[in-house]
Amino acid sequence: MALRTRHWDRLGNGGLTFTELGFGTAPLGNLYRAIGDDEAHSILEYAWEAGIRYYDTAPLYGLGLSETRLNRFLRDKPRDEYVLSTKVGRLMAACKPDERDGFGKWFDVPARKEVFDYSYDGVMRSLDFSLERLGTDRVDILYAHDLDVFNHGSQAVVDAKLAELMDGGYKALVDLRDQGVIRAFGAGVNEWQPCQWMAERGDFDLFLLAGRYTLLEQDALESFLPLCVERGIGIVIGGPYNSGILATGPCAGAFYNYQPAPQEILDRVGHIQEICERHGVRLVDAAFGFPLHHSAVVSVIPGGQGLAEMESNLAATAAVLPPLLWDDLKAAGLLRPDAPVR
Repeated sequence: MALRTRHWDRLGNGGLTFTELGFGTAPLGNLYRAIGDDEAHSILEYAWEAGIRYYDTAPLYGLGLSETRLNRFLRDKPRDEYVLSTKVGRLMAACKPDERDGFGKWFDVPARKEVFDYSYDGVMRSLDFSLERLGTDRVDILYAHDLDVFNHGSQAVVDAKLAELMDGGYKALVDLRDQGVIRAFGAGVNEWQPCQWMAERGDFDLFLLAGRYTLLEQDALESFLPLCVERGIGIVIGGPYNSGILATGPCAGAFYNYQPAPQEILDRVGHIQEICERHGVRLVDAAFGFPLHHSAVVSVIPGGQGLAEMESNLAATAAVLPPLLWDDLKAAGLLRPDAPVR
């Protein structure tokens, strides 16, 4: 099966070709529930057979487990046939099992504590460790991970981490790109403001923006996304379903931004869903398709922890979304007037 692709070549070096549907592998790190190695492998193989050729991972996902599961999967795949990204900014330190990070979030994972390190040496060490876990000779993209208030707790800490990155890790990323070790670099972040800060101060290629350009949120259109278009910066959309609610709808227990959805969000999603149903469109199809209308977006990477979720994501790539759907969402005040939808 051949999925639609988007080619990105900001640097004029041949660039990278992304499938519009990518695979975010955080769920394969046993996020919120444990799955076995064979089940994880079968999901990855199903995705490959369906034509997915962009895979994103990180040391954080399952405290190394996601990368090691990709090792088994990628071992027999032709290296030039897929795009692979991982992240830097955290090193995984061995510890006693009862002292590991991520209890209640990661299940049945290695005993590791995360150590934030955005320095030059930290980036280089992180890449070496990732290559060992992945079993590959190279990765295509490195993203500086989680430089946001959501993860660091305050803007003051984020500012210090950004300074650490620009003083050290950024230089490592530039060196790795210049030497051809990686094809591109950027940041994987839950907020668009730090991405804009970085784009204004460095030569970044791609940003993985999680949950901040979706059917529910389009504030990135204010200044960040126009800057990306101007600079030729590509955007990978993570979290297109805002942690689930744009896939499940406003049902009991629906999640938004990793937390139970507040009533205001439940009501808004309910209204969006009503308009989608009026046009014979699944909510999840609209949520997947919406960000792809923006010219900076190169791929959308919802997670998939089961075959049913993967099948739903694949169905979303083939969905026909009538132009009047977007018109009605804008007329109802549910989409920004300036959101590109054609």
